[in-house]
Amino acid sequence: MSNNVLIILHQITSTPGRIGALLKSRGYDLIIRRPALGDELPSTLKDDYAAVVMFGGPMSANDKDNFILYEKDWIQVPLKENVPFLGICLGAQLLACSVGGSIKIKDHVEIGYYPIKPTEYGKSIISWPPFVHQWHREWMEPPKEAKLMAVGQNDEPQAFQYSDRAYGIQFHSELTLAMVNRWLVKAEHRLVLNGAQQREKHFEGRYIYDGHVKTWLNNFFDLLLN
Repeated sequence: MSNNVLIILHQITSTPGRIGALLKSRGYDLIIRRPALGDELPSTLKDDYAAVVMFGGPMSANDKDNFILYEKDWIQVPLKENVPFLGICLGAQLLACSVGGSIKIKDHVEIGYYPIKPTEYGKSIISWPPFVHQWHREWMEPPKEAKLMAVGQNDEPQAFQYSDRAYGIQFHSELTLAMVNRWLVKAEHRLVLNGAQQREKHFEGRYIYDGHVKTWLNNFFDLLLN
């Protein structure tokens, strides 16, 4: 079996953060591609990749940019070949759109730490942290045939499974402390949006809940890569 994991990022400064470190500690090699900057994705994954992780970005899954449409269509490759796929934030929204779901804009955002609640199905497969770090202004609606794993404070979908080995996670378990600092500086203007938490709340939430998130992430990758 291949030790390669395909990492799909959306900006030149983006990194796989804690997920990259976790995969490397398990002996995997990271193959990084950025379609937003012109990189092509493989036409097949069989025999060459153990999994795919598609990360977030500031763009929208509803955008008509060529790379967004390209990624949305390309997600069918791991689905058809039954290769483990994890979409995070934008990656989760692209997965939802690729399989018949949709993305909606609401009158508020989630930027900071917010509670999540596992569904009965979600509880049956893994233990979940009580609060997670969010950074999004759009909300995913997976298709009806998806298995909902967790919802947010207003019962919006936060995590879902599609088919046997594809998962969409709205929240950011990959964040290192350096990434949190960088986001709060680069996107400080978003902290004035309705629902956003101020800088100190991000660090307070991390201090209280990050241990739970790290445990969840490690257990989740046991599930994903099994």
